Amino acid sequence: MADVPDELLPPYDGIKLHHVRVVKSERDAADALAALLSSDVLGFDTESKPTFAKGESSTGPHLVQLATDDAAYLFQIGPAPAIDVLREVLESALILKVGFGLTDDLRRLRSKLGIETANVLDLATALRRGERNTLGAKTAVARFFGQRLQKSKKITTTNWALPRLSEKQILYAADDAHVALRIYRRWRADS
Repeated sequence: MADVPDELLPPYDGIKLHHVRVVKSERDAADALAALLSSDVLGFDTESKPTFAKGESSTGPHLVQLATDDAAYLFQIGPAPAIDVLREVLESALILKVGFGLTDDLRRLRSKLGIETANVLDLATALRRGERNTLGAKTAVARFFGQRLQKSKKITTTNWALPRLSEKQILYAADDAHVALRIYRRWRADS
């Protein structure tokens, strides 16, 4: 599939909205924790409000996404019950967390929330097959599924610190974590 131009590939059909849980309450947090702790591997990513001014520092992460095979859980960072769940899951050595380009995500989690992640696999590096450059989610989706992952710059650069995310933001964020898990599962099955 690597020699097929990206625009000729069928679109990647991502996670559906009814499989996404935005964790807002104590009950949501408890349900998310139970589902996440029962998984061997989770898809993982974060989103931060973009910075546009020179010298401006990011105050992210503003959103942390974790995905099981069946659902994606979105944790908005703020006055919510999310931090304890995130700490327990992200610091667990028993659960593998997989995602793309995680260096900045891990650094921000450590500096903003004091979370020391454990057992994390950055697929951007792990999936390289002798290539010099890291591999992104778009390339991995084309390689493993023969599909085109659409990543909208318009959504990427939206304000992830908003108290209420749009449906497009929710789906974009959920897909980032869920697609990483799906790619990891396919990669391991093919190995």
